[in-house]
Amino acid sequence: MGYEFSLDDVAHLRSDAGRAALSSLADLPLTDASRLSDVRAARAVAPGHFAAVLETLLLRRKAAGRVPFAEDGLFTADALQQATAHPVAAHRARRFTGPVHDVTCSVGADLAALPPGSFGSDLDPVRLAMARHNVPGAAVVRADALHPVSRGVPVLADPARRDSAGRRTWRPADFLPPLDGLAAAYEGRDLAVKCSPGVDFAVAPWADEVELVSLDGAVREACLWTRGLATPGVARRATVLSSSGAEWTITSADPDDCPVTPPAEWLVDPDGAVVRAGLVRHYAARHGLAQLDERIAYLTGPTPPPGVRAFRVLEHGHYGEKSLKALLRAHDVGRLEILVRGLDVDPNALRRRLKLGGSVERTVVLTRIGREPVCLLAVAERTQPLEQEVAHGR
Repeated sequence: MGYEFSLDDVAHLRSDAGRAALSSLADLPLTDASRLSDVRAARAVAPGHFAAVLETLLLRRKAAGRVPFAEDGLFTADALQQATAHPVAAHRARRFTGPVHDVTCSVGADLAALPPGSFGSDLDPVRLAMARHNVPGAAVVRADALHPVSRGVPVLADPARRDSAGRRTWRPADFLPPLDGLAAAYEGRDLAVKCSPGVDFAVAPWADEVELVSLDGAVREACLWTRGLATPGVARRATVLSSSGAEWTITSADPDDCPVTPPAEWLVDPDGAVVRAGLVRHYAARHGLAQLDERIAYLTGPTPPPGVRAFRVLEHGHYGEKSLKALLRAHDVGRLEILVRGLDVDPNALRRRLKLGGSVERTVVLTRIGREPVCLLAVAERTQPLEQEVAHGR
């Protein structure tokens, strides 16, 4: 949970004395081994607020590269953990055409990315004080997200994925505030709700469009868009972002005609956002690929898409441990990446049983085609990215 900041702590951290303390201690190691010496140093310059100073320095380091105000921002541990990575927040913000009311603004990570004139609210007075520091140009007020205090502007919400006891939860009814409560409170308003990509989207039938967003290969969030914020004719969208600035998107309105074929020269594992959004066939159709099995997300074809990690297939056949061991010995495999989908196989346990002794590195994909378990021995390769992948519009 981290250190529990008070309003007095925040006031001190924003004061000249607090800023001086943070500056003078910025180079502390802040490791387990240095804890006692770090505390002594902080007590010497900020005796009444040394814990708040040390926690702030630690959180600023963790925030580096994640939020635009990491260097001089104020955070709580929970708020930083839930804060949206800035490229994802900036992408989401581009879908708004004017000011937005962020009704769960917390310390301001999303608010900082929103269009000019946007404003925030939250129930936590400490986080609001931090948001005023982090996003000085935005108005923030204390208000309950379930009791609207604005009108005429779109609403953005990011419910806490912890229940009232502070335990992590995956049940939307236990979010703070709950998803259905937000939908009811802003019925008739344009609403966007950020939530975990693991949420069962069936619990939000009021969402007109569900967008899954990944950054650098990791699925970061789902966003539920309603009314005028949603794209007409689009129920699902996958958006793939890169720290390089390249991005692309695919939607349920795109063609999804792709065949099912035996393994070809290349195997492709689509980005997790595509898989989670249920757009594997759409992605295959765009890139001239086929499915190995209608229920499995692996794709195959003669040429992999640009900018992905693909697998050049060396051999494939029926999967069994005995035959797999023989295959790996024949290819002198000593380092093995094991990917599994559609089979009940523990890669770590299997790797121990294989007792590899070769000299080359390979990837084996274990999956099924129909009822048959199959293995594909492959070489992982990164395909050449486009100079600038273009995102398709809303």
